[in-house]
Amino acid sequence: MDRQAWLAERRRAVVAAYDAEAPDYDKSEYPSDLQQEWVARALRLIPPGGIVLDAPCGTGKYFPLVAAAGHQVVGVDQSAGMLAQARARGVAVELEQVALQNLSYAGGFDAVITVDAMENIPPDDWPLVLANLHRAVRQGGLMYMTVEEVEQAKIDEAFRNLCALGLPAVRGEIVEGDVLNGPSPHLTPERVPSWVPQTGDCSLRGQHVAAGRAPGSGIRDEPGRRSRHSSGRHHPLGPGTA
Repeated sequence: MDRQAWLAERRRAVVAAYDAEAPDYDKSEYPSDLQQEWVARALRLIPPGGIVLDAPCGTGKYFPLVAAAGHQVVGVDQSAGMLAQARARGVAVELEQVALQNLSYAGGFDAVITVDAMENIPPDDWPLVLANLHRAVRQGGLMYMTVEEVEQAKIDEAFRNLCALGLPAVRGEIVEGDVLNGPSPHLTPERVPSWVPQTGDCSLRGQHVAAGRAPGSGIRDEPGRRSRHSSGRHHPLGPGTA
């Protein structure tokens, strides 16, 4: 099977799954206390009255945090079902149905937050998606992203199983049901800056959370903490020097 055709099929499956789950998605909320804490901290680092891109926004879970901090929020998601739930909150100034691979924003946002989403992006598309997110941030703006952690043994087992089925997978991809997900095996501190062009400072610790500021500012990365509820490590953000 052609890899691009397979990825397109998997992407349709992801969208269909989120569309189907959207009406009841928030009823089975997973614990995200640390994600909310760090989103709030990130929001305190941008100018008052800023504008934030939540990409992808899902049901708009973080919209209230953005509004409470005195900022405006624009949400994007590839799932129409998720966007319908986000729209019902009546918070976002704009909502757009678009995948991260197709973002076309340029320099319009003080911050971009991408939370619990990159596991749905195939490794092939990580450079494109990171470049798209970075381009959306204005000079001196903030990028905040979470990256899921999966044990190496599970990654290796998934790769063997997918290859045994004759599927054109690459190491790091995991298929659960009809949905392809998993961390990028190529996410390293050395590679991320090359994927985010002209970044003033982009910090990555433990291959789990990437955060950085666009040209004209810096970021301080502190020792990370592991959430007892999630499969990733998280690193709080603070102002740095360019």
